[in-house]
Amino acid sequence: MRIVSSPVLSLSDYKSIFHAHKYQYQISNKIKFNNYDLSSLDTKDSLYEYISYLISTGSIDIKFAILEDKNRRGIYHEKIGIFKDEESSVVFSGSANETFSGVVRNFEQVDVFRSWKKNERLRADRKKRSFDRLWENETRNLEVISFPEANRRNILEIRPEDKGRTKLANIKSSNSLLPHETEPGSLGEILKIPSDIDLYSHQRVGVREWLTHSGRGILEMATGSGKTIAALSAATKLYEITGPPLLLVIVCPYLHLVDQWREEAEEFGLNPLICAYGREEWYEQLQVKIFNLKSENTRILSIISTNKTFLSKPFQRSIGRVRERFLFVADEVHNLGAESLRECLPDNAQYRLGLSATPERWFDPKGTEALQEYFGPSLVEYTLEEALSDEVLCPYQYIPHVVELSDVELSEYSSLSKQIARTYASEKDSFDQPSQKLKALLIKRARLIATAENKLDVLRQLMRDRRNSKHVLVYCGDGRVEEAGSEQEIRQIKAVTQLLGNELQMRVATYTAETSTERRRQLRKDFAEGNIQCLVAIRCLDEGVDIPETETAFVLASTSNPRQFIQRRGRLLRRASGKNMATIHDFVVAPPEEHRNPDSDHFTATRKLFAKELRRVFEFADLAENGPEARGKLLDIRDELNLLDIDTSV
Repeated sequence: MRIVSSPVLSLSDYKSIFHAHKYQYQISNKIKFNNYDLSSLDTKDSLYEYISYLISTGSIDIKFAILEDKNRRGIYHEKIGIFKDEESSVVFSGSANETFSGVVRNFEQVDVFRSWKKNERLRADRKKRSFDRLWENETRNLEVISFPEANRRNILEIRPEDKGRTKLANIKSSNSLLPHETEPGSLGEILKIPSDIDLYSHQRVGVREWLTHSGRGILEMATGSGKTIAALSAATKLYEITGPPLLLVIVCPYLHLVDQWREEAEEFGLNPLICAYGREEWYEQLQVKIFNLKSENTRILSIISTNKTFLSKPFQRSIGRVRERFLFVADEVHNLGAESLRECLPDNAQYRLGLSATPERWFDPKGTEALQEYFGPSLVEYTLEEALSDEVLCPYQYIPHVVELSDVELSEYSSLSKQIARTYASEKDSFDQPSQKLKALLIKRARLIATAENKLDVLRQLMRDRRNSKHVLVYCGDGRVEEAGSEQEIRQIKAVTQLLGNELQMRVATYTAETSTERRRQLRKDFAEGNIQCLVAIRCLDEGVDIPETETAFVLASTSNPRQFIQRRGRLLRRASGKNMATIHDFVVAPPEEHRNPDSDHFTATRKLFAKELRRVFEFADLAENGPEARGKLLDIRDELNLLDIDTSV
């Protein structure tokens, strides 16, 4: 329903509209979870709440008409109404108040026009066009604006008979008119599993095991298998057991994950405070909300934060003084094993839940051990193989493409490998994890492989016949390649974008760490709808981002870190409507053919290089629909490099 009203409202109408906008998620979820229906509306309070619900869910939209002539006394007082379906409409004009006075006492007149009557259709269409112009603010002498705009400009008024009851400013500056959340009919945060969610078996097991272990542990579940839903379900069950008060703090590594968590949390009835931007955006609210929790004015306080905000002293001080029940949830928990983060894990959190497809930290046994000591052990290990077997994830085809290094790249790779070997030999007895020097060498070598110049030629060949494809993702490296036709070096992501967008005329966009949060949301929407054919990304799509519509991925860059390529694959296999099969094109780096014999000076380095690549190939091919065929494509090179005996079950 669309309504255009004068700016003079009853107190109850103003409260309904104001609270619908300010407390949108609490209202809609509260009504949904309590299964409100029209038969329950036997009091003014429930009617007021239901009107707020209709507005908050978009079932009713209200605008206000203001006379443009400020010197003219009066209000917008037009009486028209339109009812329509796909075929017909009924239009009325005149006073049609369903009151005792309007029906019995007064002298009233109403004109009614029906679109299916030939002699009335013209008048009905004219009235409909008039309302459309009014709604779009195209009516002369009137300005038609939305409620938020009218409220911001202080245009709205309370009708005279209600003015003595309260002031408009009191409603705007306080939520005291909102029912107290500890009372029946509360609009505050609740925590309940939505009726439309049916947990998978592995999610139910995870929740049960976590509760059995006194609310501590790690859920190790394949990417895309529903860790977020499992965690919120665990929080719900905990709350059902312990009751209020409860502080729920969820920490994520990236801003885009904060948005995704917020959307899911709202489905469970929460209205989380987002602590992810500047301190001025959340600090004062956090103090008030913690005070309300401690003074039992609030039953649940939910907070979603980035790792960066979680590390900050203001945030640490704030949550550190909470002595009430405290559940700490860490998404992509392996990130918190870094020394700077694990030292900030809250000791006052009685309940702790870690989530990750790959909780073990690569090259960091100390960090892995610290996480297990704090959160507890991995309680459930739900593998990608199980997720594919249970049809939780989409099946996939895996196609490796051999990309040869140039002679210059191979020489540099060999040199870096020797430096890495010497550095490791000199430091291995004095450290538990790689030194900064060794890390720098490893990163440099990885970038060399990731941005091998021949990858662009292979991508060009593959994409020439796929110019009309949609839902394509290209993973790039963060190194540089030589720009065609010049000596200038550019990032690989730019080179790929130029190739696909300029040369092949595809609709392409980049998705990087520099892309703003709002822009990322729009890109994901455009990609899902097919307005953008291809997204070109670096690492920011590795953890947590939901783009289930992706059907084809070209992996130009992948490290030997198993966490990265395991998570990357799982992200591509999320299910979506109409998606029956995913396809992964993997660019596998190999030495030039002349260096694949034992007489080559680079034979040892090239053999180790390809062995590293093979581990990823076997991992991807093992669960692919075309696994044997994919492994078979590399048999000749494996034979040349004496790698036929390498463990294919890696």
